Amino acid sequence: MRGLYVHVPFCVKKCSYCDFYSLDGRDKSRGEYVDAILRESSTHVGQTFQTLYLGGGTPSLLGPDLLIKLITGLRQTLDLSHLAEATIEANPDSATRDLLQTAVKLGVNRVSIGVQSLADDELKSVGRVHSRTQAIEAVELAKSLGFDSVSADLIAGLPGQTWQSLRGSIDGLVALGVQHISLYCLSVEEGTPLAKSLPDNLPTDDEQAELFLKASELLTLSGFSHYEISNFAVPGHKCLHNLNYWQGGEYLGLGPAAASHLEGSRFKNKSDLDSYLADPAHQPESIEQLNITAKACEEAMLRLRLLEEGLDIVALAEKYGVDSVKGLLQRLDLMSDEGKIERKGHSYKLNPDRVLTSNPIFAEVLAP
Repeated sequence: MRGLYVHVPFCVKKCSYCDFYSLDGRDKSRGEYVDAILRESSTHVGQTFQTLYLGGGTPSLLGPDLLIKLITGLRQTLDLSHLAEATIEANPDSATRDLLQTAVKLGVNRVSIGVQSLADDELKSVGRVHSRTQAIEAVELAKSLGFDSVSADLIAGLPGQTWQSLRGSIDGLVALGVQHISLYCLSVEEGTPLAKSLPDNLPTDDEQAELFLKASELLTLSGFSHYEISNFAVPGHKCLHNLNYWQGGEYLGLGPAAASHLEGSRFKNKSDLDSYLADPAHQPESIEQLNITAKACEEAMLRLRLLEEGLDIVALAEKYGVDSVKGLLQRLDLMSDEGKIERKGHSYKLNPDRVLTSNPIFAEVLAP
């Protein structure tokens, strides 16, 4: 499977915790930006993709007309005739009926709504521009318009958040019938407004961990499978585009800051909108050619993120060669002995108790 990602870096207002490449105040650049995306896509004429993901930023800010131009133009340049899944991210304040109806007509069958919380005070605390009411209305609208899957993002550890308020957000989304929830722990990233002015009521790391674990348990009891570290889905509604990432598949990223992994090369575009608009076809700032051992280790790390599926070391050895996974196998067995991961036959899975402390484990998997 191959995935196509299109980065749409526009926002109404940057949230205080956000360190993704996105910009506010650039409304007049949106039309020019779509033209630039199509120019970049023309350097990959005829390539085939099975998933499409419009992320950001806030793709729903493109509006119906530019969304038509973007997806129609991509279909003229690339082979999107066999898309199994097409996703658009939307924020509640810009998820209008016209926008979502247009998306469905264009073949977009999945929408991911940036809810983050159903508590107005929590939303305000990190600069979200929508309200609880708008979030509920956006989910209800999306459910009514015929998307195959409706997903919602939530954050654990927001300022002032308690288990009662997080549970209210989860219960509200489950009652609305969302089929997928991405639950992220709030990360305080260097250089963000949140990091520069930490609120007094920010949950501690231990409190945040407790919120996440309770939420995971509640979602499981509500019929969701915890299929990836931050992702939960009812049966049949896992995100195929992201599964392709975690299963070591190839993907092309279009737009500033977008990353790609094609034919053994990994590259990323500059995080610079103006540079991109001027010359979208020549933006890669880093190109890395992975050797076969590095590719095997990277795929192993990604597959361990899949909590149900895990890593099949035999399948990995068949794909990359036995010699390429010898060192990896030794590290996996050692980590299994240490209780960091679980082994059953030739399958390895992350220990459920280590979900929130998985980064050091992944670093060991990637070790040369």
